[in-house]
Amino acid sequence: MLQSGQPIQHSSIAARTEPRQSLAAVVVTHNRIGQLRVTVDRLLGEDLDHLLVLDNNSDDGTAEFLNGIDDPRLTVLHQDRNLGGAGGFEQGLRHAVAVLDPDWIVVMDDDGRPFRGAIERFRRLDTRGLDAISAAVWTPSGQICEMNRPYRNPFWHLPEFLRVLGGQGRRGFYLGDTAYQPGADPTDIDMASFVGLFLSRDSLARAGFPDGRLFIYGDDQLYTLQMRRLGLRIGFCPGLRFEHDTRSIQTDGTLVLRPLWKVYYMYRNALIAYRVAAGPWFWPLLPILLAKWRRQARHYGPDRGAYRKLLAKALSDGLHKRLDRSHQDVMTMADACAAQGRTAFQRDGTR
Repeated sequence: MLQSGQPIQHSSIAARTEPRQSLAAVVVTHNRIGQLRVTVDRLLGEDLDHLLVLDNNSDDGTAEFLNGIDDPRLTVLHQDRNLGGAGGFEQGLRHAVAVLDPDWIVVMDDDGRPFRGAIERFRRLDTRGLDAISAAVWTPSGQICEMNRPYRNPFWHLPEFLRVLGGQGRRGFYLGDTAYQPGADPTDIDMASFVGLFLSRDSLARAGFPDGRLFIYGDDQLYTLQMRRLGLRIGFCPGLRFEHDTRSIQTDGTLVLRPLWKVYYMYRNALIAYRVAAGPWFWPLLPILLAKWRRQARHYGPDRGAYRKLLAKALSDGLHKRLDRSHQDVMTMADACAAQGRTAFQRDGTR
């Protein structure tokens, strides 16, 4: 059996010889009709058996656009409220499994999509021995998309752990650029994002579904880590190329989250994910994480006070594994923190 963290030999993922397997795509969208149009057009141009789009209560014409498509492969689930990406993937996958029952399901956001021919390439793979397959995700400009770069958990593998201790940081455990080369061997991984992740019927039967209560951020990380803890195998295949047309704002390489309510989800969910990934190492790691995250306040200008307040709420709820706050409550909390923070900033200009 392949040891985690080792390359998958070509013979393990060679040309497929068994009968054609059914494949469905699940896309979650909310008020990004421009991106969705491109993604739906791309997917319907590929050899898919089903395309399921979960519309998270969009009000930008998304429903009319989807309802106007005449293609028997398309299923649309309209929600009466925004479930977030995590809730959308949970509900979308549940429906796809219960109603469509494909052999494989590939998931993506509305701004993620396969490059031409990626689905055909997937169909040629021999997937025996693999429970899930992660595509290589690139930006439209041809750069590796950092937010979708897979990793091997350093708390589970000694080589990666030693590289991190040696000062390499995330470079010690995230897949390097060489893993993305066209001729590179597929690699066994522990975490993959929900852009171009192919899930087998068996993996969903064993691992269940993503936790919709997370709303956004970290749902893919937690889900794939939990898959690995169950003994499921995830392979990174550089020949499967996806595009992620992300518009995230970054300052000096640091993600600045807007609207501010995203700060709460980012750090609450990250804390929960670190706890799963680190196991007994979590508590020694916690002070380092707290110091690092608190330093990010300097990137938020007049909202630095609001950032600190939201971070404190996120850390408290993350440590207590509290996932019952409604999205409306989170937005209200963020607005209150922003108002208090800006008042303090105006008063002394430093907080």
